[in-house]
Amino acid sequence: MNSRLIRTGYTALAVLLVLAVTPRGAASTTFVTPDVAKAKAEGTVVFYTSVDLSVAQRVAHDFEAKYGIKVQVERTGSERVFQRIAQEYGSNLHVVDVVNSSDAANFLVWKQSGWLASVPLEEIERYWPPAYRDRDADFATWRATLSPIAYNASLVKPADAPKNWAALLQPQWKGKIVKAHPAYSGSEMTADYELIQAFGWGYMQKLAAQNIMQVQSSTEPPKVLSRGEQPVMAGGNEYVVFQLQQQGSPLGLVYPPEGTPFETSPAAVMKDAPHPNAARLFYAYLFSKESQQMLIDFGGLRSVRVGMKEPPGRVPISRIRLFRDDPSGVLKQSDEIKVKYAQYFGT
Repeated sequence: MNSRLIRTGYTALAVLLVLAVTPRGAASTTFVTPDVAKAKAEGTVVFYTSVDLSVAQRVAHDFEAKYGIKVQVERTGSERVFQRIAQEYGSNLHVVDVVNSSDAANFLVWKQSGWLASVPLEEIERYWPPAYRDRDADFATWRATLSPIAYNASLVKPADAPKNWAALLQPQWKGKIVKAHPAYSGSEMTADYELIQAFGWGYMQKLAAQNIMQVQSSTEPPKVLSRGEQPVMAGGNEYVVFQLQQQGSPLGLVYPPEGTPFETSPAAVMKDAPHPNAARLFYAYLFSKESQQMLIDFGGLRSVRVGMKEPPGRVPISRIRLFRDDPSGVLKQSDEIKVKYAQYFGT
């Protein structure tokens, strides 16, 4: 295990959140103020996202109720979002206005391709730590989540649940684990990258030998647990677990002492957005305090915005040891991860 990597990621996040408690003053940047009248005249904004559909529909509903502008939600996995935009732009089709992906590495590619608009917002400058916003204002972290171990407490007693990553390799869990697939889910790609950095491919090979139930999206494993189809989750997101707990599902969470995968999920406005004014207004709304609190309370997500309130009973992120989120590392190794993962786990 790379303990230095774990400590570095945990400490860096803690320092960022502590040092940024007091909002920074605005720099000498010329900030964008979306033109509401022009946005309403355009009437529509097209939103590509990988967030769970319930959250995407909620933010669309709230924005429509506030501004009267329709949000066309196109929800799929991060890798599908990435492929769709590449295909559309390759054919000189400009359909998407605002994009959100759970694979932060996607934004590095889009930025390098010159496809993102610079949209400097005072809200982001003041309340987002520098690690979570692009220095050229091309994108910023809209939401964040973790990938802990989870279990169905009606099938597994809390005392018997796996307490760390090594425990998942024990014989009693063979054929009883559900996991998302990194070739579909950007969140899972990031989580697997972080696990590989911490434990190596040897761990992943042993995990694959546990006859893992594979699903596509990282939103699916918590739902599989909730339906009682599998007792344990080893690759899925935290925020859907929170949603299902609020609905009465008997799911439990384990944050392993070695570290928990942490994934940021940025958003951006496309430079060739067909509805540029509506796109900027919607983008600004995504980063408003109102929208960020909705992500936490309704969506079960984490926000890196300074000063947000977590619901009672939720373990604060400052008390969780995290693996380090590294989009550039994911970008360099994603192809290798997909190939080796298919060899061990299957497609």
